[in-house]
Amino acid sequence: METQFDVVIIGSGAGGSPIAHTLVQAGKSVLILEKGPLLKPQYQNADGLSDFKRDELFSDGPAKRITHNVANKGEAFYSSHIEPDINDEPHIYEEADGRELATIEGYTAQVVGGGTQLYGAVSLRFSPLDFRLQSFNAGRGDLVNDPNGDVQTEARDWPISYDELEPYYVKAEQLVGINGTAPNQLKPFSKDNYQPPLEPNPISRYAKTGMEWLGKNTSNRESVLPYRTPLAVITRDHAPSGRKVPSDPETIKTSYVNRYGCPLGLKSNTWVSLLSPIANSSNFEIRPNCCVTRLECQGDKVSRVVYLDPSGKERVVEGKIVIVACSAIESIRLLKISALSDSEFDRRINQNDLLGKYFLTHCFGGASAIMPDRSDKSKALDADWAIDCCATEEFLKSKGIWAGGAIYNNTSDRALPISLGRTHRSTDLDTLWKGFIEDTSLVGDNLAQFLDNTIGRGLSVSFMANQLPLKTNRIELHPTVKDKWGRPVAYIRKIWHPHDQYLMSTLAQCCGDVLRFGVDPAGGGFQIEGQGGVYQAPNGLARIANHILGGARFGSDRNDSVLDPFCRAWDFDNLYVTDGSFMPTSGGANPTLTIQANSFRIADELLKRL
Repeated sequence: METQFDVVIIGSGAGGSPIAHTLVQAGKSVLILEKGPLLKPQYQNADGLSDFKRDELFSDGPAKRITHNVANKGEAFYSSHIEPDINDEPHIYEEADGRELATIEGYTAQVVGGGTQLYGAVSLRFSPLDFRLQSFNAGRGDLVNDPNGDVQTEARDWPISYDELEPYYVKAEQLVGINGTAPNQLKPFSKDNYQPPLEPNPISRYAKTGMEWLGKNTSNRESVLPYRTPLAVITRDHAPSGRKVPSDPETIKTSYVNRYGCPLGLKSNTWVSLLSPIANSSNFEIRPNCCVTRLECQGDKVSRVVYLDPSGKERVVEGKIVIVACSAIESIRLLKISALSDSEFDRRINQNDLLGKYFLTHCFGGASAIMPDRSDKSKALDADWAIDCCATEEFLKSKGIWAGGAIYNNTSDRALPISLGRTHRSTDLDTLWKGFIEDTSLVGDNLAQFLDNTIGRGLSVSFMANQLPLKTNRIELHPTVKDKWGRPVAYIRKIWHPHDQYLMSTLAQCCGDVLRFGVDPAGGGFQIEGQGGVYQAPNGLARIANHILGGARFGSDRNDSVLDPFCRAWDFDNLYVTDGSFMPTSGGANPTLTIQANSFRIADELLKRL
């Protein structure tokens, strides 16, 4: 096995794969170490069968019990195929009452392709305002529920602008493979690389009508209009990756986009879009089922990457450049574990005590309702329509909000019995498996009536918005709980700021209005099931939407950031962190496309160095 590479990348998701794709094509030797397995779609296997089971978050094995000495010890859970066993590698979070609970929330998927294998594929750009929230909020006296002035104290502008990242948005959209529409988006496009979207599902007409009402009633200027949600799913043959779409376009439509691997390879995860095209290159290697345990340094260089191979044997590789892209919580954990056993590494990575601080997710939530008629939602993708009206400066100032967000509908909500089973009464990844088990009223005729009233009729509208960065929201190493290798696990310490709660309630009202006025444009008299923000959930502190961001923010001031503007750790010459950790604010949209665009940007910088 080779041990010397130009670049060693830890993680194969949105933060690592664009760098590998770029550098391998430029002739550099690249190794990716991935903790999870390599699962291939049908067209890549000789027998024509997919490695995906369509039940990635479910297990057909026996129930297990949490064994760690935490508040939910003894709670039953099932292991999934691509998430860690809670007993092997839990994340621990602290509830408001001080109880500590074990969870797998915060793992975006341990599999080649990372979270892009299982995400809903929503691939929105951030808005230009998302890059300059410190400047936008300077001197404002109208912010609601911010008594201590935390917005103006804690907000940071990005060290790069939208215009600087825009060419890399274009590159990512071209190479990843995304369908959608650019007109009506409130972001400048220098080039439109979207493939045409499929016909929207009939039930989505309510969302479109409601968004048109919302856009007209939340702006002082000309109405903001909805557009087709950009989704990382190809609808036409995709030349950069060599993928072909089926001759029958109906095959593309599937309610199993969100939370499932795509057996056809149509969802543009980083394996099929960016890594498969380089997989057979002599200067590229990917090693699945390999767990990196620590980094070692000599002076300002990371000299060794230590990992366990699939047999559990410790091995070492070296790279001129080392990229950490494990998803933010695990990246922070890896850097902190590396610092435990190496005082020099500790001094350099903790030069200003900011590593792990300003951990971010997203303010998110929405509204849901049962529509008046039923649609066949097995023929749908995950989101048909989106709108940017809640991201305009006019809207934010009228509501006293510090930052905006995107709103889009979830077409596949309650599409089929199995999608009901993964959402009914579940509150996080750990309880998805419970489904109907704890709702003992759903038996016999009650179950038949429940299915008849809900399948194909449920529609939800979601928002995704910036969370206020707080230094107290952080990732630590837990002092007592260890993983199966004896290493301290990640300890998630976070709260929702009062302004976050106000922001979520405000945008949830907008989502509810989309449903109310989508059915009743004349007066919004339609009754919805409910609306709200994630902070209202029983385990709202753990709910992080798998948008794992911050903790190693980049910036232009070495005293105020962990990484420089090119995501290099300030006191290391060759250590970069390129997953969502680098973000100083979480953005008003789903983060994957921005992580990919920034990684393409970093790749160009690395080419100058190698």
